[in-house]
Amino acid sequence: MKNSNGPLEGAVVAVAGAAGPAGRAALLRLAEAGATVVGADADPERLASAVDAARYAHGGATVTGDTVDLLDLDATREWAEKTEREFGRIDGLVHLVGGWRGSPSFAETSLADWDQLERLLIRTVQHTSLAFHDGLLRSDRGRYLLISAAGASAPTAGNAAYAASKAAAEAWTLALADAFRKAGGEDGPRAAAAILVVKALVHDAMRAERPNAKFAGFTDVTELADAITGVWDRSASDVNGQRLWLTPRP
Repeated sequence: MKNSNGPLEGAVVAVAGAAGPAGRAALLRLAEAGATVVGADADPERLASAVDAARYAHGGATVTGDTVDLLDLDATREWAEKTEREFGRIDGLVHLVGGWRGSPSFAETSLADWDQLERLLIRTVQHTSLAFHDGLLRSDRGRYLLISAAGASAPTAGNAAYAASKAAAEAWTLALADAFRKAGGEDGPRAAAAILVVKALVHDAMRAERPNAKFAGFTDVTELADAITGVWDRSASDVNGQRLWLTPRP
């Protein structure tokens, strides 16, 4: 059942990329913490499954799903406006839209991979941050959370497109953090934009497929979900513009 005294009781949190393993874990944990959770994904069937799982696990929770093309700025703005209009507020956007492309070597990098990653990892950050900016500022505990990778700070030869995309997404998020800082003035920011950094993510299906793999340094999606929820336990001033490392720094 829903925890009526959870740390996020009364909060409304949107999750972009809610249908993947990390999104499913985030929906579950945010609902457990008492939040109203609004998931978005481009895959309606997987999204419905993720929303149903969170509702089933927390019978009193409000968990909804919207099929949204986050590559369309107008559609993303409509989602943000609809969410705030329907629930009266918006207190968070968790960006879990992912994707990976790599190559055997730097010289074999395909710029088609860059084109795809730029859309998945940068454009969706741009659109969600622009769409939710005003609503998060209206909240007394607004949070924009980007999930990034350690490779953005230490790119390898075969991951040029991926690391560069993640680094650009981080820079964009830090610019949002500066906007929140300036909006807060002398009192400090009321909203915060922060980056949670992992080496890579792992979930139960991956372990089942590769039972002998160590997944050294990987962050389980349930641990990530705990870290996401935990950001609201800290003040906006404490987390705004910060990289919160869930793996050792490279």
